[in-house]
Amino acid sequence: MNDLVKVATVRHLGGYRLLVAFSDGSRGIRDFADVVAAGGEMIAPLRDEALFARAFVEMGVLAWPHGLDFDAIALHDEMREAGLLDREAA
Repeated sequence: MNDLVKVATVRHLGGYRLLVAFSDGSRGIRDFADVVAAGGEMIAPLRDEALFARAFVEMGVLAWPHGLDFDAIALHDEMREAGLLDREAA
């Protein structure tokens, strides 16, 4: 069902929070503080909130300038299962 879901837009809301809108019309706020805290080689640069704020959409996925990206379907499914998604007003 979600095999064609892509990230449509992303907006930084401050801190590690992003408003993510998907191609299926759903959207939600995801706080990535847990991801940043977990660390890792590609995640560590995101501790710099200025870099984190530079999130953008590239070819339907959430991405950052240093090469990190998040799979749109996995992000959508995670946010849906956590109750973080709603539908945009038509």
